[in-house]
Amino acid sequence: MRVVIAEDGVIVREGIAGMLRHFGHEVVAAVADAPALLAAVAEHRPDVVVTDVRMPPGFSDEGLQAAIALRAADPDLPVLVLSQYVEQTYAAELLDSGHTAGVGYLLKDRIGEVAEFVDALVRVAAGRTVVDPEVVRQLLGRRRDPLGRLTPREREVLALMAEGRSNTAIARTLVVSEAAVAKHIGSLLAKLDLPPDVDDHRRVRAVLAFLRG
Repeated sequence: MRVVIAEDGVIVREGIAGMLRHFGHEVVAAVADAPALLAAVAEHRPDVVVTDVRMPPGFSDEGLQAAIALRAADPDLPVLVLSQYVEQTYAAELLDSGHTAGVGYLLKDRIGEVAEFVDALVRVAAGRTVVDPEVVRQLLGRRRDPLGRLTPREREVLALMAEGRSNTAIARTLVVSEAAVAKHIGSLLAKLDLPPDVDDHRRVRAVLAFLRG
């Protein structure tokens, strides 16, 4: 897997690059600002992009805006945003583009293991949607608190759905039957005014589609 990394912190940038190389992936470019990210993608045509949100020159949301521009130019380019916080406006735009295959948004402080991050990146590169549950919670919170309709168990299931997990994986994590998972999914989708869907990737897209209202 050929990867372009955009992260202004040199230690973090080199750490991510070294980690990916350790797992057998090729880092074709590791840059420190948004203009360099755009140039690196144009030059190398990577399999996936990893970008921070806050980068030079303005240290606001340049990385996320670059990700949106890259996806607008090539909707099939997988992009994983890795940030310390949720930039709600542009995050919603990235995830609410109508084409969410190969998109991810993870929070740095909530990644517990290296292998977990690499697995998420591989899934994004393969066209899956991987979103930290906290990102979903904050974006959904922009509306009329729809999550307030859900039971605690349904919230847990929704969080795992947002991570791109299958029914089997959700059942294993929560130590319940797959039939129980299917029941919870049907219930929470109904409460969120979304049609149930048996496809795991489409379910995540349905959660994100709720943002469009």
